[in-house]
Amino acid sequence: MSTEILLVVLNEWEKSDFLPQPLWERLEKLTPQLIHLTPDEVAERGWARVFSDLKPNILVTGWRTPPLPTEVGLAKESGLIYLCHLPGSVRSLVPRLWIENGLIVSNWGRAISHVVAECGLMMIIAGLRRAGYWNNAMHQNGAWKDQALDTQSLFGRRVGIHGFGAISRCLVKLMEPFGVEISTYSPSVSDQGLAEYGVRRCSCLEELFAENHVIVELASLTPETEGIVNERLLRMIPEGGLFVNIGRGAVVNEEALVRVCTDRKIHAALDVYCTEPLPADSPLRRMENVFLLPHLGGPTVDQRQTAGAYGLANIERFLRGEPPESVVTLDVYDRAT
Repeated sequence: MSTEILLVVLNEWEKSDFLPQPLWERLEKLTPQLIHLTPDEVAERGWARVFSDLKPNILVTGWRTPPLPTEVGLAKESGLIYLCHLPGSVRSLVPRLWIENGLIVSNWGRAISHVVAECGLMMIIAGLRRAGYWNNAMHQNGAWKDQALDTQSLFGRRVGIHGFGAISRCLVKLMEPFGVEISTYSPSVSDQGLAEYGVRRCSCLEELFAENHVIVELASLTPETEGIVNERLLRMIPEGGLFVNIGRGAVVNEEALVRVCTDRKIHAALDVYCTEPLPADSPLRRMENVFLLPHLGGPTVDQRQTAGAYGLANIERFLRGEPPESVVTLDVYDRAT
């Protein structure tokens, strides 16, 4: 059993979702010096006092954990060695200087990529079948199908994926039974990496958007990709095509997407937005050809324990003197959303 001081900063629903029994019991057995505070308790005390009073060496964090302060002195003198973030992005939680000063940081990495891909597949099929429209029409207007149906199938379609990271790769596997032709625009991925998944490389975004009936947005958000999906690209999608975004909202020029969808040239299925929660007066909320989800693409409640188990295994690795998986290096930090 370790003598490291381990501080868990999760609220009660994060704790029960990410670390239900027997995961919490397994965590307790790692060290006799396990402390649990809620995010509200940390916010009330302040990080400086928390580090001074408790002197944690390992910190476990979640979505509601207050961000670490930017003071260089605290980053150097806190005594914190390892931060295990159970969810994904750490940019809003950990200032870069903490990593610069040696803090080891990990997140859920690829542990839940398959769950996000599952949501993406559902959105593709729902968008092609116009499920959002018909669900609302039947509930609110007593509607029934008529001769103007424009429902479509995924079987045999051409699908283009913008970005080819872990989620894209899981999505390719999920679409295998549909016999789709898949291409991608992702310059950093090797030819060998694409060949392994049977995916064709597009030389530019124009080719990707113009040659595929379904476009799935999964590019990471960087200064280079912010707003890169503009009106010109969206209008290249073939008539009646589908644009799906389960990646990052700000990669897309949302005003341009509204204009193209207003013209009813294409359909869209969206889980992420430039502003979240999506404003109540957003035009997207009033469009019959746009299927909306409230950023549900991450792990479902029943799958959050998968991320928790992954984080717990990382803590065990760290305590054994082994490097954790999915470490957020400075390079990863700078490229992350």
